[in-house]
Amino acid sequence: MAQSSSKPVSESKSSKNMKQISEYFGKSVFGPKAMAEYVSKEAIKAVNEARTTGKPMDRKMADQIAEGMKNWAIEKGATHYTHWFQPLRGSTAEKHDAFFEPTGIDTGVEHFSGKALVQQEPDASSFPSGGIRNTFEARGYSAWDPSSPAFIMEKASGKTLCIPTIFVAYTGEALDYKAPLIKSTNFLTKTATEVCQYFDTNIKNAKVSLGIEQEYFLVDEELYHQRPDLVFAGRTLVGNMPAKGQQLEDHYFGSIPERIYNFMTDFEKEALKLGIPLKTRHNEVAPGQYECAPMFEEADIAIDHNSLLMDVMQSVAGRHKLKVIWHEKPFKGVNGSGKHNNWSIVTDTGVNLLSPGMSPQDNLQFLTFFINTIKAVHDHADLLRASIATAANDHRLGANEAPPAIMSVFIGSTLAQVLHQFEHSKASGKPGRVSEKTINVYRIPEILLDNTDRNRTSPFAFTGNKFEFRAVGSSDHCSNAIIVLNTIVANQLSVFKKDVDALIRKKVNKHSAIEQVLISYVKSSKKILFEGNGYSAEWVKEAAKRGLSNIKTTPYALDAYNSKASKDLFVNNNIFTRKELEARTEIKYEDYVLKIQIEGRILGELAKNYVIPAAVAYQKKLVDTIEGLGKVGLSKTDNKALLQIVKEISKHTNAIWDNNAKMTEERRKANLITHADKKAKAYCDKVKPYFESIRESADKLEELIDNDSWKLPKYRDLLFLK
Repeated sequence: MAQSSSKPVSESKSSKNMKQISEYFGKSVFGPKAMAEYVSKEAIKAVNEARTTGKPMDRKMADQIAEGMKNWAIEKGATHYTHWFQPLRGSTAEKHDAFFEPTGIDTGVEHFSGKALVQQEPDASSFPSGGIRNTFEARGYSAWDPSSPAFIMEKASGKTLCIPTIFVAYTGEALDYKAPLIKSTNFLTKTATEVCQYFDTNIKNAKVSLGIEQEYFLVDEELYHQRPDLVFAGRTLVGNMPAKGQQLEDHYFGSIPERIYNFMTDFEKEALKLGIPLKTRHNEVAPGQYECAPMFEEADIAIDHNSLLMDVMQSVAGRHKLKVIWHEKPFKGVNGSGKHNNWSIVTDTGVNLLSPGMSPQDNLQFLTFFINTIKAVHDHADLLRASIATAANDHRLGANEAPPAIMSVFIGSTLAQVLHQFEHSKASGKPGRVSEKTINVYRIPEILLDNTDRNRTSPFAFTGNKFEFRAVGSSDHCSNAIIVLNTIVANQLSVFKKDVDALIRKKVNKHSAIEQVLISYVKSSKKILFEGNGYSAEWVKEAAKRGLSNIKTTPYALDAYNSKASKDLFVNNNIFTRKELEARTEIKYEDYVLKIQIEGRILGELAKNYVIPAAVAYQKKLVDTIEGLGKVGLSKTDNKALLQIVKEISKHTNAIWDNNAKMTEERRKANLITHADKKAKAYCDKVKPYFESIRESADKLEELIDNDSWKLPKYRDLLFLK
């Protein structure tokens, strides 16, 4: 009789070959561990001071760090380095230089100086600048951000040291997302820390915490390249839903398909090596849709990591013959994708300022930051809407799958009760109480209820100890939204402190002064709070009664950036200069125009080169069949069904042809407009409506035409991977 092994499963041969995440997490990052080995303590201190206090680093220290970084990278196999930055186009940028420098005809050394680490000069002429830089004015600067660690990117057979940087024009204006993001986080850190002094003088710093949930679709790479609309527009401009889509709700949190699982584990490992703390993976609602989410990090690093994650995912997808689709609405008829930004503020003493605790009604520090955030959203709702406005996100906002275009705040029934009691009973000296609740099920451990429920229909929801800005689009750069959110909350906290200090100077005690100001904010911000179904028609009517905006399209949403209040907000708080703000807004209008323009051209190409030829080919088959049947004695009555299909094909073909001609003419007219905002609105109001008309006819043809004649991969092929 064979004896069973006494070794536990964890010690089996296969298990020994597997590494725990903790063994390789951050291995490709020049973080504290690597720095301790390759850089002097003096230089490490200089880096930490730069990170925490903003103190500039002298060139001697920079040379030491560059030398250590170079030695570490070369030992890891890197041959080149690059300043890795995020220009105003939504994707990252890099220009690689070799460490190698020749010293003779056949000799050389690897060299990397502090100067090369700290500053480089990439060409600034061909990046979006909104008129800040002319094509002939090429000089721009990328400058090292020591708060975001350098990392090694491995692609194919090469490894490159990537140094996160900001990107500015020769004249000093920011040409990227990161520079104003840093300014906004510093502004919020400053004001939050000052307000914290009312409650705890031991608090010396407060950081913005952010966790970004990333939704995405996966399609087969071969099928992807057969769809010009997916390749060039990121979404399907024509396509009919199959009989089964997401209506059975059987994909959400379902078992992950093996091919997808292999991709997920592969890209997660690469991401974890780069220090991206991925935690969660699961199937999303729509077929072919998935989500991943990291642990919370400081906002600046979290946004760097999200941009890096998108690069890694797309690169790894190629190994698996897959393509990642980031577009907010790549497939009509199923859910679109977003980026849920989970935002909070955490002190250097370890306190989450948005954590209510067991008795939120008695937690005045929590109520201060909670109510001020609500007040900020109330006062700047249109600007917050503008921060998430893109051509792609317009397809998603307001549909029964995503938050509506109406900005509102969900806080849950418990905290709604807390605010009600705070507003009324605090003024009369009768504080209320919120009972603790649990759910008990036989044999199941006690389930503790949070202080708030979740509301998937809210664009800005409080979810226990953070606000979740759910309306950010899946392909968008999170900096757009977080710069606005940081700035409006920081500005509001600054106003709050002035209001409280004014009362204190009038001999009102500090506690009462804080309460008085907060109660006034609760009263003036009520209309932004909504606890119901944000998808409902009733809410649209109710929001209109409350005076809340419902701005459904990007060109009109972007107008909020041009308001006097927004300009004063950004300029007075040193987030943007007036020139930078105007330039960025113009870039957003231009981006909208270009996206719709490209989609219009692709749609015309699909119509002329795919849809109409398929219709004509199938129609000819039918006509030949009808003629053949006529020769054997069958009448038109006998061929009624075939004749009807031929007529239907002609009707839809003519409609596509006519609408495409009208769309092209409207595009021509729009292109004559010189003002960026007016041009964007013309594309929105005059050009884009034809997309749906053309699509409707094309999708009808897809239903009528046989599979052999229809050359575009259908939704049933794209959404249900094999």
